[in-house]
Amino acid sequence: MMRPGAFTARVPKESVGGVSLNESVLALNLGDDVVGNFDDQTALLERGEFTSHIPSSNIDHKLLNKYYQIVKNQLLKHQSYTIGLFKHDTADPSSRMADVRESIYCAITCWALSLSYRHIDSDGGRTYELQQSAVKAMRGILFCWMRQYDQLEEFKNNQCAQNALHTVFDMITGNPIHEHTEYHHLQIDIQSLYLLTLVQFTSSGLQVIYTVDEVNYIQNLVYYIERSYRVTDFGCWGRGTKYNNGTTELHASAIGMAKAALEAINGFNMFGEKGTPSSVIYVDIDAHNRNRTIFNTLLPRESSSKNTDMSLLFSLGFPAFAVDTPELRQAAECKVERKLKGNYGLKRFLRDGYGTVLEDKSRTYYQSAELKNFDGIECQWPLGFVLLIINSIFEGDTEKAEKYDELLDMLVVSDIHGRDTLPKYYYVTNEDLEEERRSPNSASRSHSGEGLGQQIKYYMMGQALYILSRLLVDKLVTPEELDPIGRRRGAGMGLKSNYSLRYSQFQIKPQELSIQVCIMAESVRLQSLLTTYGILSQTPHQIEPIRIWSPAQLVQAYEFLGRNNRLGLSGRPNRPLGGLSTSKIYRIQGHTIVSYPLVFEQSDFYIAQDMSMLIDDIKQLVRFVFDSWCVAGRPLFCCVLREEHFRDQASVSELLELLTSFKRGICSGVPVRLGRLQTMITSSCVEHLDFLSSSDFADNDAETIDFESMKSVHLAGSLPDPVVIESVSDEVDTSCFNIKEYMNMSTEQIVAKIEKSNEQWHLQSELLGILLNREGPEFPTEAGKVADRLAKMSHDAGLQRCWSVVRYCSGLLRKTVDSLAPSVTGILVLGRFLTIGVFGHEEELIVSPLTPGQIKDMVYATCLQHDPREAVLQQEVLISVHKLVTLYPDLFKGMLKIRIGWLIEAMKNEVMKQKTTSNFYSLSPSEMKDLLQSVLQTDVCQRSWAEQRLLDGSLNRSPYKFYDKVWKVLERCPGGIQIGSFHIPQQPTLSDMTIYDLNFSMLVEQQLCSVKQPSYRQIIVEMLMVIHTVFHRNAELKCSEVLNLDKLMNRAVRYFAKDATQSPEQSREEEELHGLHVDEEYMTGADSVISSSNASCEELDVQAPQAWFLKFYNTAPHVVNGTVKYMLQAVMQQLLSSDLDLPGTHHQCQVQ
Repeated sequence: MMRPGAFTARVPKESVGGVSLNESVLALNLGDDVVGNFDDQTALLERGEFTSHIPSSNIDHKLLNKYYQIVKNQLLKHQSYTIGLFKHDTADPSSRMADVRESIYCAITCWALSLSYRHIDSDGGRTYELQQSAVKAMRGILFCWMRQYDQLEEFKNNQCAQNALHTVFDMITGNPIHEHTEYHHLQIDIQSLYLLTLVQFTSSGLQVIYTVDEVNYIQNLVYYIERSYRVTDFGCWGRGTKYNNGTTELHASAIGMAKAALEAINGFNMFGEKGTPSSVIYVDIDAHNRNRTIFNTLLPRESSSKNTDMSLLFSLGFPAFAVDTPELRQAAECKVERKLKGNYGLKRFLRDGYGTVLEDKSRTYYQSAELKNFDGIECQWPLGFVLLIINSIFEGDTEKAEKYDELLDMLVVSDIHGRDTLPKYYYVTNEDLEEERRSPNSASRSHSGEGLGQQIKYYMMGQALYILSRLLVDKLVTPEELDPIGRRRGAGMGLKSNYSLRYSQFQIKPQELSIQVCIMAESVRLQSLLTTYGILSQTPHQIEPIRIWSPAQLVQAYEFLGRNNRLGLSGRPNRPLGGLSTSKIYRIQGHTIVSYPLVFEQSDFYIAQDMSMLIDDIKQLVRFVFDSWCVAGRPLFCCVLREEHFRDQASVSELLELLTSFKRGICSGVPVRLGRLQTMITSSCVEHLDFLSSSDFADNDAETIDFESMKSVHLAGSLPDPVVIESVSDEVDTSCFNIKEYMNMSTEQIVAKIEKSNEQWHLQSELLGILLNREGPEFPTEAGKVADRLAKMSHDAGLQRCWSVVRYCSGLLRKTVDSLAPSVTGILVLGRFLTIGVFGHEEELIVSPLTPGQIKDMVYATCLQHDPREAVLQQEVLISVHKLVTLYPDLFKGMLKIRIGWLIEAMKNEVMKQKTTSNFYSLSPSEMKDLLQSVLQTDVCQRSWAEQRLLDGSLNRSPYKFYDKVWKVLERCPGGIQIGSFHIPQQPTLSDMTIYDLNFSMLVEQQLCSVKQPSYRQIIVEMLMVIHTVFHRNAELKCSEVLNLDKLMNRAVRYFAKDATQSPEQSREEEELHGLHVDEEYMTGADSVISSSNASCEELDVQAPQAWFLKFYNTAPHVVNGTVKYMLQAVMQQLLSSDLDLPGTHHQCQVQ
C-alpha cells in the first residue's frame, strides 16, 4: 500500500499558484482579507514566531488540501460543537464521552496543519479555522477543569485519587461522567501535557487564555503537578501497576512530562508578549529539581512493576523531550525497542492483557495469577511505530524514520472512503495463541476494528498522531514549527518570545558556575570577632535598604501567587522553599529581598543545635546548589551566623575552617566567591514577584502583602558574652527510663518532685513525661505549662550537649525534622524501600511517597509506645540515610529494604563492641551520623564471623543477584518456599510476576523480614545461595515438597554440632584465618555429604540448642567443616528424601 507521506513514494511537487509573500505587498489594496493575512504573517515574522524553513513555492497545495480533508473527516467531524472536546467512541452515535488526553493530541494535529497552511498565501481561511479548532479544544478542557476548582484545591494539599481532576467528560455539557470509583482519573501526565501544549500554542501566536481568572487557574495547575515526583498514579494507560488490581505507583513517564511542563511554563506570559505581569506563571525551582532528579533516577525503568513501557516515548521525545542527557535518553529508548518491539508495533508493556482474547472484559481488575496468561501474546500497538517515526524526525535520524515508516506502511488500513486509518492494536487470535507462545512474532494478528463500518471507528489519539507523523514525513511542517519554545534542544535552549528577562528561566547549567556567598552576622560584636579572623561579613543594618527574610516569610509572600477568591483558590500551598529558591534575589513592590536557607532557620528540632551537623549541612547545601543550579544568573548563598554558633568551643574551629574555605574560594570542591551583598546583586538570579502588586490584588478582591508585618528578620544580638560551655555528662544509664516507681504517685506528688529535681534533668524529664501523658500538654506547673517546660528543657539540654534528655523531651513533644518527606521520596526513587519501627517490634513498610503528616503519624505510632527517644532518633537516621545513599550509594549495595529500626540496632551493637559510651542515646546527632557511616563501611576483616553476620543481617544486605537466584529456586520448588509461617507459593507468584519485577524482590524481602534475629536472617540468605548452587549445577533436581528453610537450617546446625563434638581439637582460629582468604567456593561432593548423613530425619528435626546456633554463626563458610558443608548436607538430605523423578536409575547427584 502506498500512501501520501511514505518515504518510498514521495509525491512530486507541483508549481504553486497564488500570490507569494513578497508579491502580496502589491495587493494591499485588493481587500481586507489579503491585508489581514499579510499583516498577521508579518507580525509573526517580526516576533520570531513564524520561523518557516519551507519556502512557499515548495508546498504541494493538493497534498496539503488532501490532509485538510483527512483532518476534517477524521478529527474535526467528531469535535464537540459546544466545548470543543473530541469524541472518544466515534462508532457509537449515542456516546458523548470525551477523553482529555485524546482531545489534546487532536488539537495538536489541527494546530500542526494550521502551521502548514501558514506557508501559503491563499489558504481559504483554513489556517484560522484549524488553529481556532485547536484553541476551542484547549479552552473546552480548561472550562471542564475550572468547574472542578474544589477538587484542584483539595489535591494541592492531599494528592490522592479521590481529589484528582477528571480526565473524561461529557463532550456536550462538560460534566464529569465517571466517578473515581468507576474510572481511574489520577493520570498526572495529562495535566502536564495540557500545560506544555498550552505554552507551545501560545508561543506560536495563538491566544488560548483570556482572563486573569484563567491565569490564576493555570498557576494552580502548576501546583497540581509540582509534586508529581511523589504522586503514585495510574499512568498513561490508566491501569496503575501492570497487575491491574487498582493500585498505583510512581511512573517515570508521568514525572518526565511534569518536568517538561514545569520547564516550559516557568516565567511564561499566558497572554503572549502583550501580557501584563499579572499573567506570568511561576514555578518552584526546588520542585522542578526533585522531579528532574527522580525522573533521571527511575530511567530507564518505567516503574516498580514495569521494566519498561511504550509511554516513555512521550517523555523521551515529542512532545516532552524531558531527558537532559542524550546517553540516558538513548538507553531508555533502546530498552523500549528491545523489550517491546514486534512485527505489528510495540507492546505497551510486558504481560499487558488489554485487548487480548484471554482478557475478561466483564471485570475491571485481574485476578491472582491471571497475568501469566498474557505472557508472550500481548497486543502490539502501531502507535509505537508512529512515536518512533516522530522522534526520529525530530532527532534528524532519517534512516531510522524510514525503517519504521516502512513497517508502519503494512499496518495501516483503509476506511470505507479509502482514507488511511491507524488500528489501535493488533491481537493474536484464539487459533494462533500456542504458536505465538512457542515462536514469538510468528503468528498473524488481527487488528482491533478501526476503519470499519458506516460509523467509522477511530482510535482518536493514535489517528491524530499518525496524521502528525505524515505531515512531518511530507515536510509540510517542520520540527521547529511544532516546537516553538525549543524543547527538543533541552531546557532553556529554545527561542521563547513570550518569556521576559524579569523572570527566571530554566537553562543548562553554566560550565563556569560559582556560588556567591555573603556572610550575615547578627550583631556588630560578632562581626568584629569574625574580622579578627579575616572573615568578611555584614550586619543587617549595613545592607539596608535590602531586606533579609526568613524562608517562612518568603513562603508567606508566595501564598498570594494564584490566589483567587472568586474561584475559591487559595494560592500556593504552605510548602517550604528549598535551597535553590533561597539562592535567588527577589524584587517585591520595589523592595529587594534576600532569603537565607532553611538550615539557618532556628528550628525547634534539636539537630540544629549540633554545630557539627549544621556545618556538614552547609557544605552539602553548597554542593547541592552547585550541582542543581539551572537558571540564569549566579546563586547567592546567604550564610547567617549567630553568636550562639560560637558558644561551643568544640565546634568553633570547625566553623572557622568552613568560613576560611569561603575566603579561599573553594568549599568542598565547589568554587565560591565571598563578597559584599551589594556588589553581587547584578550577577545574581533576580526574580520579580510582580504578582504582589497592589493593582493585581484589587482585581482579585485579595489583600496586599503587609510589608510592615514582613520586616527584615531580627538578627540583633541579645545574648550574653560568648562563653565556653562544657557539656554535662550524659552517661546516665537511661537505656530504659525507670518511670514505674513514679507511676503510682499522685499528680501533686509528681509536681512537687519535679520542683525538687531542677538539676536532675533525666529524672525531671521522666516526671514531666508522666504529667504529659496523664494531664496533657496544657497542664500548669509552678514554672509553666508541661509542654513549655519540656520545650525549654530540650533547648537547654541541647546547649549542654545532654542529647539523651533532648531526644526524650523531643519525642514526648512529637517533634518532626524538616525535609522528612523529601528524604523518604529520595530513598524510594533510588530503588530502595523503607520500614519504620523499633527493632523486635512491629514495623511499617513504606513503598510509595508519603506526606510529612503521614510519616510523622507512622513514626510516633510505631515508636513512641516503646521509647520516645526512638521516635526522633529514627527521623535522625532516616535523614542521614538519605544523605549517605545520595552521596555514597555503594555503601548501600545489596540493601533493597532499609529497616531503620534494624539499622539503629546495628549501631547499638557497634557501640557495645567499641565500649565508647554506656548510653547510646547520649551521642550527638553528628556522632550518630558518623557511627551510621562507620557501620555501613566496616568490612569482614575487622570482625568475627558472628559479628559480621549480625551486622549484615541488621543491614538487610544480600549477595549479588540474590533475588534472581531465589526466583530460580522457586521455579524448582512446586511447593514453594517457607520461613516460619511466611510461605511464598510457586503459583501464582511465577504467573503474576517476572524475574525482573521489583515487586518479587519485595516479596522475598517481606518473607525475610519475618525473621526476628539478624544473624539468623543472614544465615538463611546463605542457605538460599547454597540451594541455588545445587539446583544450578544439577538441572534434573527439584524439591517436590515445600522448601522449609527453618527445617534445613536446624538440620545443618545438627550436622555441625555432631562433627564439632567429635573433633573438639579443631582450631577455630585456623578456620577464621582460612575463611578470610579463601575466595573459591568450597563445595564437597555429594558422596561425602550423604555418607555423613546417617541420622534419621526425626532426629535431625529436633530443635538444635541455641548455643550451637551461636557457634554456627561464628563459623567461616568456605573452609573445611565450614557452614557451607553442613548447609549442603541438609539440602541434599531434603532433596534425596523427597520424590525424585530422575532419568535412568536413581543415582547420587554430583555437585561439581
